[in-house]
This record gives sequence, structure tokens and C-alpha cells, in this order.
Amino acid sequence: MVDVVVVGAGLSGLVCARRLREAGAEIVVLEARDRVGGRVVNEPIAPGQVVEMGGQWVGPSHTEIRRVAAEVGVDTFPTYGEGKHLFAHAGRTTQFGGDIPARMPFGLVDFRIAQARLERLARHIDLGDPASTPRSRRHDTLTVETWIRRHMHTRSGRNLMRLMVKAVLATEPSELSLLHWLFYIASGGGLNSLVRADGGYQQDRFVGGSQEIALRLADDLGERVHLSAPVRRIEHTPEGVRVHTDTTTYDADAVVIAVPPHLLTTIEFCPALPATRNQLSVRMPPGMVTKFVAVYDEPFWRATGLSGQATLTSGPIGVTFDNSPPGGSPGALVAFALGEDARALENLDADERRAAVLERLAELFGPSAAEPTQFHERCWAREQWTRGGYAGIFGPGGWTSFGKILGRSHGRLFWASAETVVHAHGSMDAAVSAGERAAVEALATCLAEVPASR
Repeated sequence: MVDVVVVGAGLSGLVCARRLREAGAEIVVLEARDRVGGRVVNEPIAPGQVVEMGGQWVGPSHTEIRRVAAEVGVDTFPTYGEGKHLFAHAGRTTQFGGDIPARMPFGLVDFRIAQARLERLARHIDLGDPASTPRSRRHDTLTVETWIRRHMHTRSGRNLMRLMVKAVLATEPSELSLLHWLFYIASGGGLNSLVRADGGYQQDRFVGGSQEIALRLADDLGERVHLSAPVRRIEHTPEGVRVHTDTTTYDADAVVIAVPPHLLTTIEFCPALPATRNQLSVRMPPGMVTKFVAVYDEPFWRATGLSGQATLTSGPIGVTFDNSPPGGSPGALVAFALGEDARALENLDADERRAAVLERLAELFGPSAAEPTQFHERCWAREQWTRGGYAGIFGPGGWTSFGKILGRSHGRLFWASAETVVHAHGSMDAAVSAGERAAVEALATCLAEVPASR
């Protein structure tokens, strides 16, 4: 018997467990994977050096994840961005400084006008209840692709906006509710904040990789964290909960389910969850993203005055960054295949995917990019306990049908994932906030019932 069972050892679950334990609760954390971290994971590339194959960046507004990182002794360092960025469009690659390429002047004007319109609409979003925003139902019937076609007038401008959607949410504009896009813009502090390295979401990385935060949180929890322990069934009554894994059953006062909404389908609930909660689990799927990291002896692109950052309006990859460790050696380039591009790559075998990505990197950064010493790939949709990335998204009708119940508890069941938080929705920062909130809710409901003998 424990006070609270936490399902999932990602950032949400580990932060939640830490706060519960600090409050005096007896807890256990059950993780289906053979590792902690959830949607953050490191890949060793040299002795003492790693690259991140999941969530990795934090911006100035991400105060919660920064605070937790500082508490466990993990520092940050700036994303490398010195030099010129690359923009590949319509068969040509050009260099530029700043945030947006100066090429395609008419398309850029079209894009900037569209950006201003979207941000004006986003300012009216009620972050606490997007579905109650005026015109929300109309916005929730439209896809972002529909809006782009109606309000943008140049092919290059439209392509740039499509790429921005894919880079931010790993989904096609045709799959995304306009209301969700407006909410995400408002949640992230504007489009520039979502895509910028200097002053935006991609500003900093964590020394030792983002998974290092999860590893240290788990070390602090010790034997309370159980790996390779998928939860199969949760029985819940007004008096308590019973949680079943393949080998053990736990009785508790409450359970915090710290997994993305779409993974609730992997657990049997008895009695069944409410109809709307069940529907939510299949109506908020994650995007599609494959992350590639090519490792080199040195970051050779820096010597040629390039930052390693590239934007591409046609596949197989959409964006790249310099992903080298803090000291700059070995060098690493990270490339993202997003949405339809990622799905198309899944039709190829591993060698063909590698060749396609390296060919594109060589076109951008020169022939040296085709000869990495290491090549790492992670398609999050292949993982049984993730099934996509970066976070769950709503298609048309999602917010107005299910938005109000995202973070709402059900009896002794509490929800914690990055999708349930308003500020920096879907980010590592939101994951931390979700864990903190769920811990408070579980404690308020259950800790007063814990017998003194415990």
C-alpha cells in the first residue's frame, strides 16, 4: 500500500513524485519503459558527451523547468547561433542573418501580414478556456491549411507558414485546428518566440542533455521508481484505487496518470472512464517527427561562417541546428523530418533514410556533411510508449468538444502531462507545471486520509 501511485517517469511524473514525497506521502512511480525521461532522452556520442534525441530546448519564459534543473544541479548553455543561417527554397539555398530570410520579398511580406493577423487573433484567446473565446467555434471548424489558403496570396509565403506549423507542432496544417494554432501562439508568447533561438524557445540547452534532469530526479527518488512496469489496469472507487502491473498490484488513495492523453488507451479502467475522457484519448494524437543527428569530429560549418541553422521548404528534412556539446567537439547537426516528410521516410529502410538525410545536409553544408562519424535516428512514432511527438494536438472540433476536461480530475484519478497546462503548452516547462499541479491536487484530496501509522 502507498498513498499515491504515479504512472509515468517522464518529467511530469518525476516532478509530481518528488513534491508528493516532500509533503510526506508514500509514493511509487511506475514506468513502462526501461528508462526514465519519457519524451526526453540522451544519446552518448563521446566520453562524457551526449546529444538529445527528444525534447531539448528552453527559452527565457520556461521558468519552471529551469528552476527544477537548477535544483538538481543541471546548468544551461546557449544554442550555437553565430554566423549565417541557410534558407533552401525552390531549388536555391541562400544565406541570411536574423530570424526570417530576406529572399522572396513578396512572399515575406505575405508571411509577415499573415503572422500579424494570427497574433492579433491569438491575443483574444482565453488561455484558461480557449473554447469560450469569441468566434472559437468558427475557428475550431477550420484547419490552419484552410486559413492559409484564404488569407495568404503567394506560394512562397504559404510554404513558409506551412513550414512554421510543421516545425512547431510536427503536423501538417491540414491536420490542425485553427483554434489550436491560435491557442499555441498565445501560450508560447507569439510566433517569433516559438521559432527563435535568440530570446525564443530554442535559446538554451541543458549541459549533459535534458534527460539528465530526469535521471537526477529519479536518483533522488531511488527505489520508489520501477522501470519496465507498464500499468495494465486501474480500478477506482470513491474509497481508493488499485493499480495493476504485470507483476504487482498497488492499493493507494490516489493515482496520478502522467502520460499524454493518447496513451490512456493502453490502460484498462474499471469502471470505464467517462465517455468524453475516452473520446479525448483518441482525439488528441501527437504529431509525426523523426529526429536525426549526424556527428563529426569537429563542427566544420562554423569555420565557413555558418550557424548550422537551416530552414527548408521541401523535404525530406525541414529544419536543422548545430547540436554540438557545450565545448563544440565533437560537432553535431540535428535535422528534423516533420509531418508528411517523416511519414514518407518511413517508407524507406534505415540505409535509405540515412542516405536521403545526408544528401540534403551535404547540399546545405558541403560534402563534409555526407561523411559523419556517427548517425543517430529516432522516430518517436515507432515507440510503443510514445507513438509520436512532440505533443498531442487537436484537429477541428477538438477544443470545443474536449478542451474543458484536459486537466480535470476524475474522482481519485489525476492527470499530469504537458498537454494539460496553459503556459508553454506541450513543452518541458509545461510538463513540470503539470506535475506540480497534480501533486497539489492529489495531496489536497488524499493526504488527510493517510493513517498516522504510515
